[in-house]
Amino acid sequence: MPKKEFLEKLRQRAATQKIAEHLGIVLEEVSPGYAKATMVCREDMSNILGMVHGSALFALMDEAFQAAVNSHGLVAVALNMSLTFHQAPRFGERLTATAREIHTGRRLATCFIEATDASGALVASCQALAYRKAQPHEF
Repeated sequence: MPKKEFLEKLRQRAATQKIAEHLGIVLEEVSPGYAKATMVCREDMSNILGMVHGSALFALMDEAFQAAVNSHGLVAVALNMSLTFHQAPRFGERLTATAREIHTGRRLATCFIEATDASGALVASCQALAYRKAQPHEF
């Protein structure tokens, strides 16, 4: 399958995930080793302190990560994600998570993910490690 066709199928597949749909996460861009996803922070995503729950930010960043590392046509799964929160986003704010592979080996890929607010201010960052299987995607 041509790369462009595969990437479009990957983007379509991401759009059908129930968790992404529930949180309003949209995979905006995907190319080999790169992905960008967006999400608007809603009040129903609040934690006990009345702030955006970290799990919502994690889900946004994980969405970009999974698309970036799966963009080569082989099944890739997360081994580790280390997330740092820099500032709390506000409700109603649109966040963008950008994932870039910074090292790609035959089996392992290291990815750096940044989540920013509409002004470009850093909200969270993450270094993640994926294991790439020899198994191609079937979609």
